[in-house]
Amino acid sequence: MIMHQESGLHSSGADRYEICFSGSGGQGIITQAIIFAQAVSADKDKYVCQTQSYGPEARGGKSKAEVVISKKPIDYPKALGLDLLLSMNQAACDAYFFDLNSDGILIIDKGLVEHSPTSRVVAIPFTQIASKEIGQAVTANMIALGAVGLLSGQVDPDLLEQALLSKIPAGMEKINSAAFQRGVQEAKKINLATLPRSVISEEEGW
Repeated sequence: MIMHQESGLHSSGADRYEICFSGSGGQGIITQAIIFAQAVSADKDKYVCQTQSYGPEARGGKSKAEVVISKKPIDYPKALGLDLLLSMNQAACDAYFFDLNSDGILIIDKGLVEHSPTSRVVAIPFTQIASKEIGQAVTANMIALGAVGLLSGQVDPDLLEQALLSKIPAGMEKINSAAFQRGVQEAKKINLATLPRSVISEEEGW
């Protein structure tokens, strides 16, 4: 768990912003959250806390890592209501979607998540881009990290990329930087204002 003072703000003006990175144990989910928290910690106006969950499902099943960002000291490190959920596979999407706030954002790996439980969703083919453009499927998590960084509005993308490059093995900087920047490019195509205002349908009455 990482705790540091930070800066960045919930888009609605609240003091707390919660992100969940989710997928399988083989997709670098924990790494995404650690890098994100490290980048946020460069801003001294906020606090950040990162936690992770390892399950017996591991590779191919579901796992998650959470990042809580706040303007005030964080008294409870676990997410209470997600503002953003990244799901890199269907199992994770199905398991953690119900933790998302009614006005939260669901980001999915298009192709690996075939059924979205909400229309308030951003679908980007992270794995496809990683395989066909970057040439390494394992960089899908770095593409997703770039997209989450921009769409969350909680961290400077340059600081996020710096944190990423500080965590990867020597010699892998170029490919991971390229993957990260592709994620940022994809996110720039998204206009969040066009999404439905709530993940919950009034007709469903949930």
